[in-house]
Amino acid sequence: MTDTAATDAAATAATAAASARAAAPVPGPGTAGLAGPGAGRCAIVTGGGRGIGRATARELAARGWAVALFDLDPAGLDETARLIREAGGRAAGFAVDVSDEDAVAAGVAAAAAELGAPLVLVNNAGVLRDDFLFRATLDDWDLIMNVHLRGAFLMSRAVQRFMVEAGWGRIVNLSSTSALGNAGQSNYSAAKAGIQGLTKTLALELGKFGITANAVAPGFIATDMTRATAARQGITFEELAERVSAATAVRRMGDPADIAHAIAFFVAEESSFVSGQVLYVSGGPNA
Repeated sequence: MTDTAATDAAATAATAAASARAAAPVPGPGTAGLAGPGAGRCAIVTGGGRGIGRATARELAARGWAVALFDLDPAGLDETARLIREAGGRAAGFAVDVSDEDAVAAGVAAAAAELGAPLVLVNNAGVLRDDFLFRATLDDWDLIMNVHLRGAFLMSRAVQRFMVEAGWGRIVNLSSTSALGNAGQSNYSAAKAGIQGLTKTLALELGKFGITANAVAPGFIATDMTRATAARQGITFEELAERVSAATAVRRMGDPADIAHAIAFFVAEESSFVSGQVLYVSGGPNA
């Protein structure tokens, strides 16, 4: 076969494969025998008790996913689950420390038993311990690394077997614009940069099993965590919001729903050719 003939044959095969994908039914709630939302499968959202985690859980539930909420805040878990159920969705809360290997294993097993195989994982759990390097403590460093980076690793490792078995999966990790560097956040910035490296590696390792891995990197989002940032700076949240908005291209700060929508894009079946990417959702360009 000539080089030209081989190229034409490859192009024809690629076109046929693309046409087959386009003609395939798109998974939806209750669709049996397909990946995506439906009976016997669920999405896990860590840090689901408030803020970005709550908004993400509600968005995924609205798109047909049963949602397993992992958090250490019982009241927050109950409230998120209540909101989802009131809207006609299905959710259950689980008290899980994502930095604890045994707790992660038990939590994932419990979620799978109650809601079905976890085919979507959103690694959102996080904490802040901001301070300048000369005042930063080792305990704070370890806490940040354990919750953000160790937690994402443990959770991803625990759920990947369900995704591999199904031949379909979505992992979305929460990074941050702070991964590019931010004064007073040496611990947080390092963890969020590590999340990006982990994400790209997961994409390379798991892609052949029909699993994508991507990261969303929020800018300044109005959450309880950022309200605490204002308090630490000795200013009101409104003052901080005004400063942030003035320095943002779209002249506003972000809302948890902005991040939830970006996560839902990565989870969607239509995003199956998007993997190993970091999407900055920050109201403007980032380097």
